[in-house]
Amino acid sequence: MVLNIRQLRRIPGGGYHRDVRSSESEPIDSVEKAFARGEEHALRAAYVQYGSLVYTFCRRTLDESRAKDVTQEVFISAWRSRERYEPAKGTLAGWLIAITRNRIIDNVRSEQRHAARRSDDDPTEIPVAADVERVGDRLMIAEALRCLSDRARRVVTLHYFDDLTHRQIAERMSVPLGTVKSDLRRGLSQIRHQLESAHG
Repeated sequence: MVLNIRQLRRIPGGGYHRDVRSSESEPIDSVEKAFARGEEHALRAAYVQYGSLVYTFCRRTLDESRAKDVTQEVFISAWRSRERYEPAKGTLAGWLIAITRNRIIDNVRSEQRHAARRSDDDPTEIPVAADVERVGDRLMIAEALRCLSDRARRVVTLHYFDDLTHRQIAERMSVPLGTVKSDLRRGLSQIRHQLESAHG
């Protein structure tokens, strides 16, 4: 797994994941702990927090109807196996993305086999796992950026997207050089944590 923040520029269909969560969203850490404990409201809270992320991932490869179905399947599957989720070992977003990745690959391969049967051709599967994994990683990077503070997010994007040096960022934002370096370090740590969560 290569940490490459620039790949966000190449997400099919646009830039960052668009956040459409409601005003009822809870703090991320409380949602993750409630989900792991199986609290009654936790499934709905997780869907509010991460439903659009999972759907966006599905929609990159599947048609709209199937993407909606798979999104629901992911949350149902995650809830049924919630005892396997450990907040201390990774984020809920990463765990959901890992489940989503497997569901998408299964769906694409199933459709390939179905299409081959319809055409009486030999069922030759087109490799999809690597492409699906790349999209998942891009979305996890976007999710990690979203979770940063406004200042840290701007520092990371100025450095990796605008190619500014640490000193240039400090001058542009009127903050100490040490603040820029610590924001970058924390930002990259968060991104790495999200990616590792999605890869188990």
